[in-house]
Amino acid sequence: MMDSVIADLRAVVGPDHVLTAADTAPFLADWRGRYRGAALAVVRPADTAEVAALVRLCADRRIPLVPQGGNTGVVGGAIPDSSGTALVLSLARLNRVRALDRTGDAVTVEAGCTLAQIQLAAEEANRLFPMSLGSEGTCQIGGAIATNAGGTAVLRYGPMRDLVLGLEAVLPDGTVWNGLRSLRKDNTGYALKHLLIGAEGTLGIVTAAVLKLFPRPRSSATALTALPGLDGALEVFARLRATLGDRVTAAEILSESQLAAVLAHVPGTIRPLETRTPWYLLTEVTDTLPGQPLADRLEEVLGGALEDGTAADALVARSGAQAAALWTLRHSVSEANRKSGIVVGHDTAVPIAQIPAFVAGASAAVAALRPDARIVAVGHIGDGNIHLVVILPEALRTSGEPLEPIVRAINAAVHDRAVALGGTISAEHGIGQSLRASLADLKGPAEMALMRGIKRLFDPRNILNPGKLL
Repeated sequence: MMDSVIADLRAVVGPDHVLTAADTAPFLADWRGRYRGAALAVVRPADTAEVAALVRLCADRRIPLVPQGGNTGVVGGAIPDSSGTALVLSLARLNRVRALDRTGDAVTVEAGCTLAQIQLAAEEANRLFPMSLGSEGTCQIGGAIATNAGGTAVLRYGPMRDLVLGLEAVLPDGTVWNGLRSLRKDNTGYALKHLLIGAEGTLGIVTAAVLKLFPRPRSSATALTALPGLDGALEVFARLRATLGDRVTAAEILSESQLAAVLAHVPGTIRPLETRTPWYLLTEVTDTLPGQPLADRLEEVLGGALEDGTAADALVARSGAQAAALWTLRHSVSEANRKSGIVVGHDTAVPIAQIPAFVAGASAAVAALRPDARIVAVGHIGDGNIHLVVILPEALRTSGEPLEPIVRAINAAVHDRAVALGGTISAEHGIGQSLRASLADLKGPAEMALMRGIKRLFDPRNILNPGKLL
């Protein structure tokens, strides 16, 4: 039977694009090495028609199908299980920018386009696609849509859900839904695109999208502020918003422990401020008008914070290179943490005012569980999404102590604190395999029943990405 399936797959996409045996290895583990699986094969379709043919084949033969983009996720959402019965569908070859509408400020792209590729296409048209992630050189837009990705510009532009105008997707029976409309207003029934955005490939496979573009900023300024506590970070952020309004594009916090990890493990990074404090706030402000004195405005606000003791030190970048160096510190945290030890990451969000209480309470709970753990924190203070990362010593891998119970206990401690404060356990990374068991406790019976009903309606044979999300 397997030979027959492989032959049929080759008939759809060509022999060179059906990978088996050792050739499948790069597609069967996540980039952190936490999740590993097995697959019947990896297929690489070239267009939507080939994706649809593959889905129909899998639906007819009840072969589980796992869609995969750039494989930059951290919750195992794009990795098959260990049974070896699933087919991994890589969307990397669907990588064309189909159209760019300067008048309507929209771009139509295929799912395999990288985020950086779309940013460049927008830039060449003197427009901005604002999503920015540390993995933007390799993450694909289909995966970003499937997980409702966030990033550092959510404060001003919103998450992926706010950037999508229309979608094209292959449904679980192989039907192609063409919803590639660039309308800003369309009140004709259910907004089906919103069911697919954030569904992690369980309801359909996104093959193309129409995305919003924006005017390019012509003025910008970046600053790093050293702060004695998170209350001060919230105060500075509030002052910036009061003074500069929605020109505040990004507001990111880093703990001293997180900054130290980046400096220790990422070559070429340097400490930007001599003053060492428990927390740092990285802010960026932009304007579409040229010649705006944004750096001066930043200095005024931060100067006031320094005078009254809210802040301990501050640096306003005076060149593009200096601003880029500050952002490198932020975008390098995942690489640095992976090199620091065993990473137990979290993607919690709480109401903004509750950030100090969450970090203090969750950190204390983790320290009580594991005195040998090191806690680093980074996050988007403007939208309440805090990544509290617990780093355990590498020696645990060979200690004989089971690792999974430790991870479960740490996750429970962090998640319980977030939920108690009115928060959530996943703000931008998704559920995948990692948080599937925790979802029911968060959502409750009624909401879980609704989500499971939607899954059964779309995918009654449970073909698409089984074992993920629900």
